[in-house]
Amino acid sequence: MNSYYEKMPDGTVRCIDFEIPFEIPDSWVWCRVSNIFILNPKNNNEDDDMAAFIPMEMINACYGSSYTYKEVKWKSIKNGYTHFSDGDIAFAKITPCFQNRKSAVFENLPNGIGAGTTELKVLRPYVNTVNPYYLLFFLETPYFVEEASFKGTANQQRIISGYLEGKLFPLPPKAEQDRIVKQVQQLLPLTDKYESAFEANLRQQDSINTLLRKSILQEAIQGKLVPQLESEGTAEELLAEIAEEKKRLVKDGKLKKSALTASRIFRGDDNRYYEQIGSQILDISSEITFDIPDSWRYCRLGDIAYLRLGKTPPRGEPEYWKPGEYPWVSIADMVDGGTIYHTKESISKEGARLFQNIISPAGSLIMSFKLTIGKISILGTHAFHNEAIVTICPYVISADWLKCFLPMIAQTGTTKDAIKGKTLNSKSLNALLIPLPPLLEQKRILAMIDKISETL
Repeated sequence: MNSYYEKMPDGTVRCIDFEIPFEIPDSWVWCRVSNIFILNPKNNNEDDDMAAFIPMEMINACYGSSYTYKEVKWKSIKNGYTHFSDGDIAFAKITPCFQNRKSAVFENLPNGIGAGTTELKVLRPYVNTVNPYYLLFFLETPYFVEEASFKGTANQQRIISGYLEGKLFPLPPKAEQDRIVKQVQQLLPLTDKYESAFEANLRQQDSINTLLRKSILQEAIQGKLVPQLESEGTAEELLAEIAEEKKRLVKDGKLKKSALTASRIFRGDDNRYYEQIGSQILDISSEITFDIPDSWRYCRLGDIAYLRLGKTPPRGEPEYWKPGEYPWVSIADMVDGGTIYHTKESISKEGARLFQNIISPAGSLIMSFKLTIGKISILGTHAFHNEAIVTICPYVISADWLKCFLPMIAQTGTTKDAIKGKTLNSKSLNALLIPLPPLLEQKRILAMIDKISETL
């Protein structure tokens, strides 16, 4: 695997693999925005020159560039406003204008100059190195908009200092930039044509699709989405495989011996549900919210997966926080149902020692269980995480099964009281009741959900 490195101003070189969000063609390069654009340039014109004045309300929220202006004398706007010129690219740095893609490439301004709202960030390419519209489309991508961090009050938040300057910018050759821009500009009118109709339809479909998906997942988790096949075995056999896997891990020193103590949940002749732990048998029928097929079994999450809670190194100790060493995940970094490739913060080797250097590997399933309950993501990189997140490492069973159903399970049954308090804990997480089908049936259910989802 080829790694990415960055040479710093002092001559040192550091690996930045953890920052790279996606692969780019060999003919492209990654650059820092501050290295290839002039930020917030100034104009130097005569007071009586006519110029464009553009307040925020004159910049349209859209993909592409759309704005109007008032023509005024330069002396009336040269102080107290943000300067720009023909060829400059600007975007709103304040919410919600930032998320609404208020941005523009300035062209054909009076005398080629203008000024406007101080809530704009302005970028100017060096010479003819970057097609202004390529930069504009970059500024409107989810990669730039959705990963931004903000500061300020709830109603007036601005992107944090340094976010723009330090953002990695994928730079193609100039000719390829031009071809990309031409292609995007040909496609944008098509998207605009259908946008209004799509949004109206989307409002109706969103509520319908949400209800349908919940209904589908509920059918799936009750064993009603696909037929049971005797040839696929039983969950009892799967639990026996899990027990053997746990014994192997204990023998290898990768798991504590206490993990071998597991409960057995079964249905009695009286149709009630019981849980056996050692010689003790308890009636847990009150915890069971629905019946499952005979080939399935109820089990506790802690019996079929290893759970590891996170930590937050002390904020008052700067030696624990060092950009670029070990990614550190907070709930704000989590992409619900998606994969996390980079984080807003990272910790030092000293911070990692607080976790006994046990890092969650790439591919791990993580779930939020405080404040935001049941938000699920996959780690796209090795990372540590905070105490509001749990790493879930299943034994034998499909991680996709847990990824699909844990958000629903985490908010049902005996956890409902905990949800009202906006928190779960390690005990309640380990005790979550999981309806477990045979492994092959898990895969058939997930394939059916994917197939149905394609039509929604």
